[in-house]
This record gives sequence, C-alpha cells and structure tokens, in this order.
Amino acid sequence: MKYVIIGNSAAAIGTIQGIRQIDKTGQIVVISDEKYHTYSRPLISYWLKGDVTEENMRYRDEDFYEKNDVDTLFETRVTKINSDKKTVTIKNGNEISYDKLMVATGSKPFVPPMEGLDKVKNKFTFMKLDDAKAVKETAAEGSKVLIVGAGLIGLKAAEALEHYGADITVIDLADRILPSILDEEASAIMQKHIESKGVKFILGTSVKEFSESSALLTNGETVQFDMVILAVGVRPNTELIAEAGGKVNRGIVTDQKQAVHGLKDIYAAGDCTESLDITTGQQKILALLPNAFLQGEAAGQNMAGKETYYLNAMPMNAIGFFGLHIITAGSYEGEAYTETDGAENYKKLVTADNELKGFILMGDVKRAGIYTYMIKWHMPIDECDFELLKTKPQLMAFSREYRNEKLAGGYGNGD
Repeated sequence: MKYVIIGNSAAAIGTIQGIRQIDKTGQIVVISDEKYHTYSRPLISYWLKGDVTEENMRYRDEDFYEKNDVDTLFETRVTKINSDKKTVTIKNGNEISYDKLMVATGSKPFVPPMEGLDKVKNKFTFMKLDDAKAVKETAAEGSKVLIVGAGLIGLKAAEALEHYGADITVIDLADRILPSILDEEASAIMQKHIESKGVKFILGTSVKEFSESSALLTNGETVQFDMVILAVGVRPNTELIAEAGGKVNRGIVTDQKQAVHGLKDIYAAGDCTESLDITTGQQKILALLPNAFLQGEAAGQNMAGKETYYLNAMPMNAIGFFGLHIITAGSYEGEAYTETDGAENYKKLVTADNELKGFILMGDVKRAGIYTYMIKWHMPIDECDFELLKTKPQLMAFSREYRNEKLAGGYGNGD
C-alpha cells in the first residue's frame, strides 16, 4: 500500500500516526511546499519574540519521519491530482502514484484588493515561519508598524513586535477586536489590556489607499508606517480538490471518515476542510490544531483499513495576548451567565436545551476542562449542580455515580 500526504502540519502528522497504528509497513510519502521539519505554526510569534528556538517549534521529534519510515519531499508543490490515474503531479512535471491520498493543504492568507498596496515595500503576511523570518529582518526599535486585522493572527503579530519596541497601530473594519471568539464585554477587556502595553487601535475603518509609507483610512485618518502586516483573514486551500472534481463549499467537504465527497480513495483533514460543529450541528471550517490532528488520525486509520469516525469537532481556542489568557469553546447562542471582577477576569457560560453550549474564560482559566467535557459529551445540566459549576467548577458538582461511570479516566487534566 502506498500512501501520499500533501502537507506537513498537524493534519499530516495525525495521518501518519493513524496509518502506522494499523499499517506498519506501507510506504508513506509526505510532500510539502515548505523546507522545514514539521513545526507548530501557532508558535511563530513566540519565535519572533525570541521565546522559543526553531528547534523548539518542532511538532514532532527530529527522528519522527525516520522512526515512522516516511519519505519526505520538501520544497515541492503539488499542482494537480488525477483521481482516475491515482497520481499527483508536482511542479517539475513528475507524477507520483498513490493508493490512498491525504490532502492536508491548510489555508493561506486572504489579502483583499487594496488601492496602492503594490507601492508598499515592507508588507508581510504572518502565517508561516518564513513570514516571521521576513518580518524579523525588517523589525527595528521604534519602527512604525501598521497591522491590518485585529483577529488572532494580527494580535499575535502585535505582541511579538512590541518586544522590538515598535510603534504599533492595529486597524480593523469590525468595531471590536477578536470578534470571532469574544463577545463585546470580553473584547473590551482585552482591548484595554493590550492598549496598556502601548498598542493603538483604530476600529470600524479600513484602508482606502496606500502610499509607499502611509495609509489613508476610510474614516479620513492617515497612518504612517515602516512596515505593514496583513492579517485580514485566511482562506482554505481547496483548489486541488476542486479541480479534481471533489466537493468544495467554503472548505473541502468530507464524510466523518474524512473521505472527500466525489473522489475515491482521497481524504482531507485540517484547515482546508469543513467539520461538523457538535455545538451547532452546522458544517464549518474549524481551523484548530487539535482538530486538524484528530481529523488526520481518523483519516489515516481509515486509509489503512480500520473504520473510524471523527465526531467531536467544536470551536475552541486557548491563547493569550500580552500575558492575559483566554480559553473559549462552543457556541454563544443561548441563555448566558456572566461574571466579572471589574478588572481582567471574565466568565461567560451559555446554555440551551439543558446543555452547556459554550463558554468564555479570561484571566482565570483554571478548570476549563470541566466545561469542555460537558460540551463535548452533551452532559445534561439537570444531572449536575450547575449553580456550583457556574461559580466554582469542580468534580464534586457531579454525583458520585456519574463521576464513577462517566468521568473516571475521561476528564483528564483539564485545569
């Protein structure tokens, strides 16, 4: 059996491990357009700050490929999938055959058309290690940095560049920061915290026109800069599957075995795919490293002949900005319970249909694992002391029988 994997991040690694759990001898070939050993992309901002080394960023040990008998083709781009011939074509025109194919192509930065952007010399995206290296070459003490986008990527770039003593301005068309993961109250707390570190925000506006070293905004303001970071958003890399005839909506459409709709013996996992969100019942892109790995692992097992389903996808983020930590999960549609200490600790729990559907924890994020468990396993609220869980989450809120039957070995280290 010959397995070919396009991509080399979390979904690809999950696929390798899933295959090797079942098939110890089949040939595995990984094709990646990057030149690096597998690494954790969320760590690029910490590398830019100097908190981690390139070696520390590795997602698996240096001998991972060797131990798993994996052939690697780095700095190699796949240009075409021929599902009838069961081959992939790489940039030099060579064809590589497969029996089972994994597409783990991830996502790319979305850069909308902006007047005059071509005049800006020092402009960067911030998704890959090479992006961070390019930014580092330009970053300098006191340099003026304009970041377009106040989401996760833009604010992690701001955190890293503040370490260089940069003068940072962040703009966003939205009227608040981190709108995809925080509600208005949590967003305001985080914005105030980041502003206390010297970062400036201009919200509810966008770039009307760039010149070589300034941006005219739609609100009439002009922002001077030495460097621009483009962090407006991301788009899944779906082109290979779409051109091969597979089903694509916003992301690649798969079944719960991660098999691509419309293409035999082709699987997909990670940020290029859609997942079934267990908190809403909707298909959506869940661009999360743990989700990508688990999708890949399930796919790898199916590719090797074991029937496996990935059923527990949900939105979840564990991240911090300038020392203020956040854990969020699930959906925010339902009845909300909130509490705050008036400073930087904030909690929001959202319930519907006798279940916890989502939460936001900021500052004090301890015991988030209990809330996550309740969402993931659809635990009925009336089977626990939810009033206690609201204020002091602990295992004693569950009955002894429930702890013994359901939580033993299943809760883990969720602190």
